Amino acid sequence: MPYRTDIAYLYDGSFYGLLCCVYESYYAREMPFAIFNYDEEQETLFVVKEIFTDEVKAEKVEKSIAEKISSDALKLVHMCYLSRIDERELAILRFLRMGYKIGADVMDMLANDVVRVVVNAAKNVAGESHLFTGFLRFGEYNGALAAVIEPKNFILPVIAPHFCDRLPSEQFLIYDKTHKYVFVYEKGEHNLMPLDNFELPEAGEDEEMYRRLWKRFYTTIAIKGRINPKLQRGNLPKRYRKHMTEFVD
Repeated sequence: MPYRTDIAYLYDGSFYGLLCCVYESYYAREMPFAIFNYDEEQETLFVVKEIFTDEVKAEKVEKSIAEKISSDALKLVHMCYLSRIDERELAILRFLRMGYKIGADVMDMLANDVVRVVVNAAKNVAGESHLFTGFLRFGEYNGALAAVIEPKNFILPVIAPHFCDRLPSEQFLIYDKTHKYVFVYEKGEHNLMPLDNFELPEAGEDEEMYRRLWKRFYTTIAIKGRINPKLQRGNLPKRYRKHMTEFVD
């Protein structure tokens, strides 16, 4: 019996919600031509089915990915989900359908378009996450640390544990201005939650002093005869500099 293809799925945009779309695809024998989340406009003449997030179903799919494909495949899918590639949900669904047929060997099939899309998306998330662990700049405000980032991908869940490990005794928050989420850490407790808007408070005298010192250090160690703006842009693209102390006027 062929799979139904004249249908689109509507879900809540969460990772577990997406896993429920995978569940529905298999048990209803459907291969949706599109998977929308609630925030997207749906322009289609075909049937749109709403997929409700069910934790039991999602965990069943999560377990099946690790067992029938591999634990690395589950990590890969989650990293791809954090990317912002076009049709990421369909890319993940196609990858999983192939993985369920082939098994762990699907991870090595990089010449296959279905696999390559997911792998490249995950690598992009990992690469951007790595850069932001070095490029993120905290400021001190009333005894707490705060930073703002504007990444392309939703990397906050990936980089947050790094700063929890580095700053275990601090209170800090990181606001993702692109995706409207904030990560808050205090006394070993942490929370990741949506936040439509966030503005840093005005910096105090000590914070302004440290900013001036950091900028002076940055300019002082530069060797004028070896300044290479082109190389610098390659190592530190301009899009990362907006919230970096040494580049902010």
